[in-house]
Amino acid sequence: MAAHQGKTKDEMVVSLKTIKKTHVKPRKKLGRSECQLVTFDLPYLAFFYNQKLMFYKGGDFEGMVAKLKDGLELVLEEFYQLAGKLGKDEEGVFRVEYDDNMDGVEVVEVAAEAVSVEDLASEEGTSIFKDFIPYNGILNLEGLHRPLLAIQLTKLKDGLAIGCAFNHAVLDGNSTWHFMNTWAQACGGSPAVSAPLFLDRTKSRNTRVKLDPSLLPNPSALSSEPPEPPLRERVFRFSESSIDKIKSMVNASTPSGGSMPFSTFQALSVHIWRHVTKARCLKPEDVTIFTVFVDCRKRVDPPVPETYFGNLIQAIFTGTAAGLLLAHPPEFGAAIIQKAILAHDAKAIDERNKMWESQPKIFKYKDAGPNCVAVGSSPRFKVYEVDFGWGRPEGVRSGTNNRFDGMVYLYQGKSGGRSIDVEISLEAGALEKLQMDREFLEP
Repeated sequence: MAAHQGKTKDEMVVSLKTIKKTHVKPRKKLGRSECQLVTFDLPYLAFFYNQKLMFYKGGDFEGMVAKLKDGLELVLEEFYQLAGKLGKDEEGVFRVEYDDNMDGVEVVEVAAEAVSVEDLASEEGTSIFKDFIPYNGILNLEGLHRPLLAIQLTKLKDGLAIGCAFNHAVLDGNSTWHFMNTWAQACGGSPAVSAPLFLDRTKSRNTRVKLDPSLLPNPSALSSEPPEPPLRERVFRFSESSIDKIKSMVNASTPSGGSMPFSTFQALSVHIWRHVTKARCLKPEDVTIFTVFVDCRKRVDPPVPETYFGNLIQAIFTGTAAGLLLAHPPEFGAAIIQKAILAHDAKAIDERNKMWESQPKIFKYKDAGPNCVAVGSSPRFKVYEVDFGWGRPEGVRSGTNNRFDGMVYLYQGKSGGRSIDVEISLEAGALEKLQMDREFLEP
């Protein structure tokens, strides 16, 4: 199999052979526990499982799998909620439930021995990744009946692919990568957890919300929804020097002693927003929305530790007319983004929560607004430091779930330093224009 840009989906056929399916539980008996889902968690019930794929060089598949399962048993003693299921209390409030009799984390071992690590590393789209990550098209709501974490370990021609599907109603990206790094450390013989997990979600929001069942999606009705317009994905890799150039360009006209300098995130975000807007060929009066999922751990009052396990993110929306965004220099859009992020303080978070609690609304993952650019994940996550004992990953990617026109995932660049990898999903025609935009690719 050759998985290269330009191949059609039909050409990228993967032959998979299932070896076995098992479940992994915490090594120790932990009894029963329940943890209420709070306002930060509940909106994600209508999203799909969050999918991540990592692939590694290596030849001893059986030995690697044994090590991964041993480490998983150990790390689940602390991250035991991932070995549980969703449930509801007597009043119908959603919660995470765990007891020692539950199945635990689902682990499937498969072989795709015609596929090499390089095939995956060179793949620019995501359609092929469906074969390597479980729970495609599975809603988080189905965590009532399914494990909250499913893992597929795939034997490659010259390595191993680790595909994970996390229930997004239970944890955000910060918690996801905390788990992944801790699992890797456990496999390498390090202490299972460097600092105890902060598991009490009610410390971030102590409000009990009972959702009306009519708000929740019917998983069986998904197949009857109209098909989405075809999307294409591409990874754009920005080197340290490119990132520094983008940041300096956006900050070139910032008055000294005036407004706050724009961060790397704000500079790269406006770079993406402007060039995607240009590639979409919008009319000057068309509104374009920028959305970012912001970590609120340090923003809530009182703040909670980085080790808070759960969802503590909120989507921030801002926007402007396409004509204004493109007619002005980059700092115009960067200022819009910066203002929205700075305004999202403890008071704004509390007001957002109260408004949602008074009239809960379950959003679909694609309800981000017209002509949207929505940024998820973060280059702060040390994804290339997830070393289970056989070296750094050769690649880290997202799966096909929760993608829509304008969805962007930012990752730490494989080349290290300040480099950033940008995964973008766009309508096919717009993506083709973006790929030919020299100012976007080489600022």
